[in-house]
Amino acid sequence: MDLSSRPARRGLRLAAVTSSAVLLPLAAGTLPAQAAPATITAAVAERQGRGLDREALRASLDALHQAGMYGTYSAVRDGSSHWRGAAGYADVDTKRPVRPGFQHRVGSITKTFTAVAVLQQVHEGRVDLDAPIGRYLPDLVPGERGRLITVRMLLNHTSGLGDHVLGAFPGLQEDPGKALDAGRFRHFEPEELVRLGLAAPSPVPRGTYAYSNTNYVIAGLLLREVTGQEPEEYITRNVIRKAGLRHTYFPRTPRLTGPHSRMYESMYGFIDPARDYSVYDMSWAGVAGSLVSTMDDLDSFYRQLLTGRILGPAELRAMKTTVPTYEAPPGQEVGMRYGLGLYTTKLSDGRWYWGHDGGVFGAGTWALSTEDGRRQVAIGINRMKYQSIGDDGYPQPHAIDAAMLRHVEGALADAPRAAAPARTAEPAPAPALTALPTAAEPRPFTTPAPARR
Repeated sequence: MDLSSRPARRGLRLAAVTSSAVLLPLAAGTLPAQAAPATITAAVAERQGRGLDREALRASLDALHQAGMYGTYSAVRDGSSHWRGAAGYADVDTKRPVRPGFQHRVGSITKTFTAVAVLQQVHEGRVDLDAPIGRYLPDLVPGERGRLITVRMLLNHTSGLGDHVLGAFPGLQEDPGKALDAGRFRHFEPEELVRLGLAAPSPVPRGTYAYSNTNYVIAGLLLREVTGQEPEEYITRNVIRKAGLRHTYFPRTPRLTGPHSRMYESMYGFIDPARDYSVYDMSWAGVAGSLVSTMDDLDSFYRQLLTGRILGPAELRAMKTTVPTYEAPPGQEVGMRYGLGLYTTKLSDGRWYWGHDGGVFGAGTWALSTEDGRRQVAIGINRMKYQSIGDDGYPQPHAIDAAMLRHVEGALADAPRAAAPARTAEPAPAPALTALPTAAEPRPFTTPAPARR
């Protein structure tokens, strides 16, 4: 692979995109290069007040496939009404179709589950959100960082810690396909990931939002310390089973156990043709992003979470207390804020929705819910980083982005207007933006984005 076809700026931009987005593919909220439409689409406007419009949902999912997504599946719930759909191919060679109930690697949506588990321990009095992590894991996070980084900072990504992912995939910036192939069956212990994250450059000052998967690997080790159980086991017993999710699990091998799609990674055109990474050892992600689920299970999980069936009122309030994910230009509102493993984003209809997104090599997921928990949408895709990198070094808008947004907004269109999200008493300043607007994973989902510097 030759990255020198464009001068150094392109290579440097690929490095920037890789470090802040490509591989923080677990992510929360890496937004695409384009801003959301200024007004709600006509198709969405026509549906307001009518409940689930199954024909419109079907058409918008088909449009996503027609825009270039290989395969996609979605589940929408509104009260007792429920819709599921799928469009496209699970295997581009055989043309095997995707199905609505497919299992799917959901990436950083895992973080919501991990944050719930930590907050359960807060409720039990075993963890203090504002205690330094060094109180619990002095040998893992030693020195000043152990004394000054709190549990809350880990969960809302204001710890200032770097990310372990680039360290886990040597050569990713030079030859992404080779690096991903080499790591397919490599197993990592979580302590090794933490060491890589601690050694990575700090992207922003402590107290400032900057997405880092290492934060949640540490949170998993905190769970192990206070519960005496492996974090995957604890989350399975106390979060997944408590929510009654039947198709959500941490994989024990590189392979998924049930019906699923192939998962194709393009890495912004640097892997061409797109390569299948559906078989992969996900220990590099751990409880930051290795969960497998279905779109139906995700709808159910976020509905139960936001209606108070999984956490108590105090813990849910803590989860929904947010910090800005970027610095908005003067006079503009930040369109995305991050809580504890949960974010809120303002879509083009002017409403705020709660949820998370996630991405791993070849698989992306987005799950959003109204604040009252009545209405949810979850959508999975089987091709990632399909955009190209432009002359300015940034991923360029793609027709898939707009089609994805139309489907999600159409699914949520009838939602009641929610209040603005809760803020911390003194929000931390957000970092200057240099790559994608909120630095995490390059998901093909659009919310209002700030002007780049």
